[in-house]
Amino acid sequence: MRKTVLFTLVVAVSAFGLSAPSAAQSATRSNDRHVDYYYPEPASREVYEARVPTLHDSDRLRRIGFVTVLTAQMLKNPYPPQFAIFAKGAESEKLIVAGLNDSGYNTLFRARALFAMLTAMARSTQFFKEQPAADRYTFFDLAKLLGFVQITFTDGDQFAHQIILE
Repeated sequence: MRKTVLFTLVVAVSAFGLSAPSAAQSATRSNDRHVDYYYPEPASREVYEARVPTLHDSDRLRRIGFVTVLTAQMLKNPYPPQFAIFAKGAESEKLIVAGLNDSGYNTLFRARALFAMLTAMARSTQFFKEQPAADRYTFFDLAKLLGFVQITFTDGDQFAHQIILE
């Protein structure tokens, strides 16, 4: 089922076709207008140096398509989604992942576990299988391919962690 979800995402994403924003456009601590609206001030931040470049035709529409397809797939499951995923920013270049349950993804370790699961899903897709050294790519690399410059994870309550993709 998860293979199908991510494969569907990659296919849907590749069907969309402008240029990706630079990392300099990503929000910083002082000007992140999404703080206190979608998530609390991130308690921690990190920079991830992606192993792949942004696809030349990744644009706002592709990123919106990615989150739309992923969300639609999660809503088809016979159980409620455990997290929401959506894109924000002028070019939808900021990916936000929010836990939807109390005491769910409420630590950095649980957030990393979720990203590890999403990485496994990404690696199982035909798209990633066809890439050289695909076993080294992560969900963060997939996000970079699509032109995301930032990922913010929140438990939807008090915890947030931010990853800048370079």
